[in-house]
Amino acid sequence: MAPHFTQVTIIGVGLIGGSLGMILRGKGLAAKVVGVGRRIENLRTAVELGAIDRYVIDPKEGVKDADLVVLATPVDTYERHLTEWASCLKPGAVVTDVGSVKGRLVEQAERAMPAGVYFVGAHPIAGKEKTGVAAGSDQLFMGARCIITPTTTTNQQALKQVTAMWQETGSVVLTMDAHLHDKILGAVSHLPHVAAFALINALVEIRDQQIPALDLATHSGGGLRDTTRIAASSPEMWRDILLWNRDNVVTFIEAYERSLGQLKQLIRVGDAAGIEKELERARQEREKLTAQLALSTQ
Repeated sequence: MAPHFTQVTIIGVGLIGGSLGMILRGKGLAAKVVGVGRRIENLRTAVELGAIDRYVIDPKEGVKDADLVVLATPVDTYERHLTEWASCLKPGAVVTDVGSVKGRLVEQAERAMPAGVYFVGAHPIAGKEKTGVAAGSDQLFMGARCIITPTTTTNQQALKQVTAMWQETGSVVLTMDAHLHDKILGAVSHLPHVAAFALINALVEIRDQQIPALDLATHSGGGLRDTTRIAASSPEMWRDILLWNRDNVVTFIEAYERSLGQLKQLIRVGDAAGIEKELERARQEREKLTAQLALSTQ
């Protein structure tokens, strides 16, 4: 049975929050969707696009009548938000989020909940490099995974409501320990973003200091575009993700450095057989990944 909320308040009506609002309104899962944000222009756009019914600037005003509050702001803002308005939530309200880091943030959010108010951590893995509600879509979550991170103290009714809501968006819902989530996403999402950001910055350094004639747009092909697409992601959002998951990310960067160093050494000494072996190992793993991804979308 689809969840139905009298009021859902979305704090941060960007790509994820805005897309969720479009679905909630479009499928009649919420009688009213209220947006809270920093920029009036973006909130007006959200109304025009059908992501929210109305907006308010004061989050205390926005959450006081909400059955469900969705935190869709950068993860570093969670503590400030919850400190500001958690006490305004009505009994029985549920708070959830869409953050790419869980672990300590889930523990922190649970501690901030007043008696009779419940938090359920969630992470829809459905972003794109474009940000803002104008990039939103009611199809954004279709077929995407959404990881729910309950704890031993999570209210079961609240968990059912949040799970059902994400299933209604078309997401494939999984449950996972919050700290395990951060290890896994640190490896398969956070590390690739670090690599893409660093690669673009390295190419800029090469252009500026070694090859003045280098034009990244003119001289590059599909390989560079594919490899660095995610470097166009929000710096504000990724700054916070990397800092909140820093222990895992640093460990995985070190593994990447070892792999890169191994390949650098093979190239330096001209070890053709060693280079081919490394590249073949990577090619086989990439083909396995491609096959697994194809199966998962069938």
